[in-house]
Amino acid sequence: MASSPTDFPINDKRIINGWALFDWANSAFALVITAAIFPAYYVAVTDDVINVMGLELSNSSLYTFAISASYFVIALFSPLLSGIADYGGRRKFFLKFFTILGATACLTLFFFKGMEQVELGTISFMLSMIGFAGGLVFYNAFLPVIVTEDLYDRVSARGFSFGYIGSVVLLVINLVMIQFWEAIGFPDQGTATRYAFLTVGLWWIGFAIIPFRRLPSDARQKASPEMLSKGFEELKKVWKDIKQERNIRSFLFSFFFYSAGVQTVLFLASTFASKELNFGTSELILTILLLQIVAILGAYTFARLSEWKGNKVSLITMLLIWMTICVVGYLVQEKTQFYGVAASVGLVMGGIQSLSRSTYSKLLPVGTADTTSYFSFYDVLEKVAIIIGTFTFGFIEQITGSMRLSMLVLSGFFLVGLLLLLNVRIRRTAAAGEK
Repeated sequence: MASSPTDFPINDKRIINGWALFDWANSAFALVITAAIFPAYYVAVTDDVINVMGLELSNSSLYTFAISASYFVIALFSPLLSGIADYGGRRKFFLKFFTILGATACLTLFFFKGMEQVELGTISFMLSMIGFAGGLVFYNAFLPVIVTEDLYDRVSARGFSFGYIGSVVLLVINLVMIQFWEAIGFPDQGTATRYAFLTVGLWWIGFAIIPFRRLPSDARQKASPEMLSKGFEELKKVWKDIKQERNIRSFLFSFFFYSAGVQTVLFLASTFASKELNFGTSELILTILLLQIVAILGAYTFARLSEWKGNKVSLITMLLIWMTICVVGYLVQEKTQFYGVAASVGLVMGGIQSLSRSTYSKLLPVGTADTTSYFSFYDVLEKVAIIIGTFTFGFIEQITGSMRLSMLVLSGFFLVGLLLLLNVRIRRTAAAGEK
């Protein structure tokens, strides 16, 4: 019999580990598909120019616009999904729905062999992105249900750790499949790559069965117009409050601009490397593994810098590094140089995302009770930033024919974010004070 919200133990280790295993399951998609393998494969198996409804788009621009369109759908429905998660008692149902949608779409990428299936490949990629992001809404919504507030940080970190380890394990397996395709018995490297897409879908849905079984079922509420509009109402309320707080408003505008740059680089670095520098799939996987390893060091380094000099100094330092990455990306000509760029991205990748969230927490009005609504606003803002950043990147490449110019334009996002951040004052904490 399904559990109800009143007959399961809070802070139960079995439930917590089950919840964390969902991160193990779906993080493989984020690392293997969006970062390491699929971007280069898409560019390799499609024509340089693709006709889309009468428009001639470069294959990399089409891929970039597919990301923008996916996040447009996600941003549009995110408040609705949040309202359902918080007030509708549908967490587990929609967690399953989006997981099945994303994993199934990922499995269909196996049939994407080239231009004859370009529509299938593009649409399946978009659906898998929507499934991934949609599932995260309900995954995150389970955290305050299964543990008490004093364990939020620890359990959240456990999920992150599970996700990192699981995704790297599968990426290494895929590297072996693709690098040694002939010894394993694949007819060619392209087939080995498509089987890698299959492993991601199976890994995602296979390991997700464990949290599906362990997480408690919700006490369903009858659907109502109020439930459906609740998320939008909460966002409007938060925006009304934020407009009165100059400090937090400045930070959010800064976050919007530099987040557009950060997320676009993370999504499109592999596409850039494969198209501009002729990186092969195996080389890209090794690059992503390097990036992941350096990210551990980077997150620790900037956490310590934040404790020593404060969040603002740490964020400014990272933004300067991000700007340098974009300029060097414009100039880079050799693969060895790009490895240095990738290492630099790893250095600031995890730090800027975690520190942005903690800085936002410090800027919330003292005594704020409903922090969930504020972070829903933050998450939607980040999704809109991804739309703007990726669309700008694709648009610049489409009209100029140069991904390098697109990379250079991204440095402008970081510059605007940096200038806005200079006006932000972050209140003192026990660990560090802002200067």
